Amino acid sequence: MSMKKEKKKKKRTALVICRDRKQFWTTQAQFWQWVRDGIIMKTQDRPLTGVFLRDHEESIVVLSNTLLNLAHPIHLTEVLGTRRGNLSGK
Repeated sequence: MSMKKEKKKKKRTALVICRDRKQFWTTQAQFWQWVRDGIIMKTQDRPLTGVFLRDHEESIVVLSNTLLNLAHPIHLTEVLGTRRGNLSGK
């Protein structure tokens, strides 16, 4: 009988509140990295909570070392199109 190791899920115990009042949970490590980077500001301890400092900060993501702003869907479309073009040429 073979026992598979189950991947341990990271606990999402830090709450982040967006400018549009939406909220999501993230890991404490990610939360503190965002605080150090000046992306969010801690507002309370229990539960660990923070808010984004700038508008649309929650929309910015990194995809393969390219910074994207999801508030501008055309940017995402262009980058994904370029990536697909590069992958098909390999």
